[in-house]
Amino acid sequence: MNGSSAAAAEAAFRQERAAVLATLIRQLGDFQLAEDALQDAFAAAIVDWGRNGVPDKPGAWITVTARRRAIDRLRRERGLADRVERLRVQAEREAGASDEPEPADRLRLLFTCCHPALALEARVALTLRTLGGLRTEEIARAFLVSDAAMYQRLVRAKRKIAVACIPYRVPADEDLPERLGGVLAVLYLIFNEGWSASGGERLVRGELCDEAIRLARMLLRLMPDEPEVGGLLALMLLHDSRRAARVDRHGALVLLEDQDRTLWDRGRIREGERLLEAALARGSVGPYQLQAAIAALHATAPSVEATDFAQIAALYELLARVAPAPVVEVNRAVAVGRAHGAAAGLAVLAPVLAGGELDGYAPLHAAHADLLERAGDADGAQLAWERAAACAGNDVARTALQLNCAGTCAPPRPSRPPARSR
Repeated sequence: MNGSSAAAAEAAFRQERAAVLATLIRQLGDFQLAEDALQDAFAAAIVDWGRNGVPDKPGAWITVTARRRAIDRLRRERGLADRVERLRVQAEREAGASDEPEPADRLRLLFTCCHPALALEARVALTLRTLGGLRTEEIARAFLVSDAAMYQRLVRAKRKIAVACIPYRVPADEDLPERLGGVLAVLYLIFNEGWSASGGERLVRGELCDEAIRLARMLLRLMPDEPEVGGLLALMLLHDSRRAARVDRHGALVLLEDQDRTLWDRGRIREGERLLEAALARGSVGPYQLQAAIAALHATAPSVEATDFAQIAALYELLARVAPAPVVEVNRAVAVGRAHGAAAGLAVLAPVLAGGELDGYAPLHAAHADLLERAGDADGAQLAWERAAACAGNDVARTALQLNCAGTCAPPRPSRPPARSR
């Protein structure tokens, strides 16, 4: 097989993988068997497509081939004759129907991967593995764990689905709002880890941002009438529009107020605005739409001085009523401090500091330090900068905060997009 044929096969598989895998899991009822059969089909495609070219309907070709390879695998195992027979009967029942993967299967798979019975870390890993197509070692590297640990995490998640009989379906209408919120939270967690990595030597892990955006696009295609899905995608795009300006050529953090706005991706900003307008027009405003509206005010302002912080503070106040969370209050305090003065911002932040729930959250202490410095309390600001640096898990963020401790750079603002706590 020549290089161009191999590239065509890999591109087709990348495009069709999630859809085919979702259909196979529905047909086989077994995550691991479906993944193994899909790999067998890929190996077969490398040979067949090298000779005959990529078929007109690669998804259908892969689905049929993988299903046959699954039957072959089952036949080689003892005591599985009943499963082979069930699969044969199902194949006969579906004969004549299109072998193209069903779009609804991807939606079922996404809700299965994000089922609340699974630990949050398992939901994230399984979503990236099955729907994202990332290799185990890629996911492990992104979340700074060993390959073996991530492999075991995925194995446990698949076992839990089987043992707990987690249903492979889209939730009923009465359960959909809560379950959809869980799916959106997983996608935003993936994006946030890419946008402000919790550890390691890089601040931004672009591959995770890209994957979260891709999955959100897929979800919006499958659920176009859900305004919060459009709101989340808009939020991701608006934040991601600043990616090229967030770090300098040495990988050091560049604060929002110091970023070169000519580097911001105007195409993503326009797309985010369109998605937000479409979501808001549906008349059901949720947390992700509100956060996207805040991000849009930042993204469209020509400068920090021209940013409408009063409107941002008002939106955070509304967000705090819709989805109350300490992290929201941290961000609201920053906006209030900019719009109405440091004393007002400190008043908003005081209950969060007293509550202690976010004591290890570096942006809380960075916000506190910034407000104290603006209020003229240099000694208090110094202590808060030191606390922020001690809490930072990411090397790039820690270095920036340590520079603030030394008084050699301007105070940072919390750079992680506001997260929705659940």
